[in-house]
Amino acid sequence: MGTWGTGPFDSDLAADFVDELEGLTSQKVIEVLERAFQRVTDSGARVDGGDGTEAVAAAALVASTIPGSGIVIDPDDGPREPLPQLPLTIRTSAVLALQCVLRDGSELLTGWVDSADAAQWRHEVQRITEALGPIGHEQ
Repeated sequence: MGTWGTGPFDSDLAADFVDELEGLTSQKVIEVLERAFQRVTDSGARVDGGDGTEAVAAAALVASTIPGSGIVIDPDDGPREPLPQLPLTIRTSAVLALQCVLRDGSELLTGWVDSADAAQWRHEVQRITEALGPIGHEQ
């Protein structure tokens, strides 16, 4: 797996995840996003790095659809087609998954060689989490 930065789309795995959304129906896109979050929240104490990477990318995509969120996806990183109207409940799924990605035992949390990169990555994930809003208060 190639990783070249700390952003949500700065790895081969994240790019492959976004590519997986191409050509899918609106319902299938929603299912793929939900599945990415579910794999992480169902993983228990140890979050697999690949699953975590996909969940972070999916959460960034969801956050980018929220007006005023401040999460903007570079056109080169996001899907070619705009995301469909997403159910508000997907925000809660995304926040729960990101909380799992940030807890002890997550491969993504411990996999950084450079501590500055680790801090920057954590900041990016926290920014996405904040953009998604508080759990249980979907507008």
